Amino acid sequence: MTVKKLHNVYVGAGDMAASRQFYEQVLGLTPKFADGERWVQYDAGGVNFAIGSSAEYPGGAAGAVAVFEVDDLDARQTELSAAGIRILAARDMGSHGRTVTLVDPSGNYLQLFQRRGAS
Repeated sequence: MTVKKLHNVYVGAGDMAASRQFYEQVLGLTPKFADGERWVQYDAGGVNFAIGSSAEYPGGAAGAVAVFEVDDLDARQTELSAAGIRILAARDMGSHGRTVTLVDPSGNYLQLFQRRGAS
């Protein structure tokens, strides 16, 4: 088997309304497709990212960690803290860049990433 490309990454959402508010208002993603309260798909810089209701999420799945690249990690971390978003960790990866790990309203972990040298 050969993988052609990454088509989509999605996480389960226990509360679709709260998850949509988080991904759209806090992270600034714009929906490109929605199937009612079951599925919302976003274009995250040319990569598909989606949230799926419990009806769409496979039983027993352990989840995924989506990583979103940002230009100004410090500013985004300040915005997240001000919005009451739980930040779990910050990590400096040397010449690669830095990440901040946070939790969405459904308990999914995600990371914001800034390349070294980006401001």
